[in-house]
Amino acid sequence: MDVVSSFAENLSRLENRIATACRRAGRSRSQVRLMAVTKTHPTEVIAEAAAAGITLFGENRVQEFEAKVPRLRSLIPSPAEIHLIGHLQSNKSARAAELFDAIDTVDSLRLAERLHEAAARLDKTLPILLEIKLSPESTKSGLAPDSAELLALLERLPDLKHLSVRGLMTIAPLDENPRTARTCFRQLRQLRDRLVVANPLLDFSQLSMGMSGDFEIGIEEGSTIIRIGTALFGDRPRAR
Repeated sequence: MDVVSSFAENLSRLENRIATACRRAGRSRSQVRLMAVTKTHPTEVIAEAAAAGITLFGENRVQEFEAKVPRLRSLIPSPAEIHLIGHLQSNKSARAAELFDAIDTVDSLRLAERLHEAAARLDKTLPILLEIKLSPESTKSGLAPDSAELLALLERLPDLKHLSVRGLMTIAPLDENPRTARTCFRQLRQLRDRLVVANPLLDFSQLSMGMSGDFEIGIEEGSTIIRIGTALFGDRPRAR
């Protein structure tokens, strides 16, 4: 009961903060989707979040999520979406295309082509986000906003009929100064605005930016998806 109560309280506090940030930005609460990040958490935690009304989930690793699938599909309602939000190696693209409802971290033309081939074999259209790197940190993945790789990917995407680009995602640098996150998120929004003009055949309506420590800034800068783990579930258990 304590775990359930703690989750309900965390969700209530989080919803209040989201609503406040939306009002401050002059946006409707309905414009921001809450993604529960459930990496390293057991299936029971995901089921609890689904029972509370959360319909969008993020997982980081293909193998970890694959181990959860046998129990998970019977525990959560079918409208729930599970997105891959961790770095994806191209050699795991086929399994990822099969397991996930969307891939939010496409960071190369090769990966996009592999996902397209896998989705074609499955006779499905796979939603994707392009991951943009706006941080100097070597541990972060993503396409540089001014790179030839991004340009080549954008030129190729209209021909990849089994992929449906929906927008962009990024992770802000680790920095206690809120201006750092704001600058990062603003740069992503400005990049999106340029891409909309330059690529009229592609959809860039979604911006996935903002996590537990900076989601309010993300909302103020135009985020449509916030990825929340710690603020919902507390500190993550260590991956085994």
